[in-house]
Amino acid sequence: MTATQFEELLHLVAPAITKQTVIRKPLPPAERLSITLRYLSTGDSMHSMSYHYLAGVSTISHVIGETCDAIWNSIRQEVIPPSKTTEEWLHLAKEFKERWDFNHCIGAIDGKHVIIECPFNAGSSYYNYKNSHSIVLLGISNAQYMFTFADIGAYGRRSDGIFKDSKMGLKFNSKEMNVPAPEPLSPGGPPLPYVLVGDEAFQLTDYLLRPYPGKGGLNDERNIYNYRLSRARRTIENTFGILVSQWRILKRPINCSIEKTISIVKAIVYLHNWIRRRDIGENEYVTPTLIDQEDDDGFVPGSWRGCMDNSAFVDITQYGSNNSSRRAMQIREEFCKYFNSEGAIPWQFHHC
Repeated sequence: MTATQFEELLHLVAPAITKQTVIRKPLPPAERLSITLRYLSTGDSMHSMSYHYLAGVSTISHVIGETCDAIWNSIRQEVIPPSKTTEEWLHLAKEFKERWDFNHCIGAIDGKHVIIECPFNAGSSYYNYKNSHSIVLLGISNAQYMFTFADIGAYGRRSDGIFKDSKMGLKFNSKEMNVPAPEPLSPGGPPLPYVLVGDEAFQLTDYLLRPYPGKGGLNDERNIYNYRLSRARRTIENTFGILVSQWRILKRPINCSIEKTISIVKAIVYLHNWIRRRDIGENEYVTPTLIDQEDDDGFVPGSWRGCMDNSAFVDITQYGSNNSSRRAMQIREEFCKYFNSEGAIPWQFHHC
């Protein structure tokens, strides 16, 4: 974060973290913000932070929790509004088409277990199938590695139904998200919906596409469809990877209470979007080597992929049922036909 960005963020959050007391002089807002950003970006322990800032561990803990809450309360309306207009969805689809060659895509979806130290008196609610304790971070990204929606705090014990039962999942399922009406991908073609793209863990629906199952035995057409979907879906993979790379508190399980962990993860998601919006074209926060690339020799993995081992983020293997309606399967077939006909791009045939 640049000095200019720090001052801008401080101006936004200062009213919420300014303290007044007649007993002792409180930490000024700039120091409170500095403590919190250092904790999130370096992953230093609170004991280390207390020595550095000459404040008690309980004071540091309290400051970090309050400031994280102030950050996401102050900037959430700017960086992740609770709803989108039809025109905004169309703009997102245009970016996915131009950058990732996937028509009618309005976002890439994925989720992670956020591993936490065993919380006091948590019972089994946060104990997941990976034999660890976690909360769930479910996110949708745009074509520029920014979150458009995020759901944070579901029990780690849950797997099946996480997306369907989330606020955004319920709204997508009940058609309350202002998503544009179906339109043909090509002149004379059937009207097809605007969709999210996800991996095999998600249920195939009329608003969410997933790959064809089976890594072997698929025909060339289905392999091409899977390749095209994978290119678009990697945006959310890279978005999670950027978080772990740039916010080092996520490089290990988080040793905080459930409530504070949720506040920390929310603050990081919102700070990521806030900085990323100011970084597009600058390549300071997201450098070219940090994210996945493609060149003449094929796929070039981003440096973030070396940061995920032993991090706080762990993949979720199942978000919903594998049962799919005939309509959902037909929609996928139509996208597959399009990517192998009018929507084909010359170099896709080298990847099937």
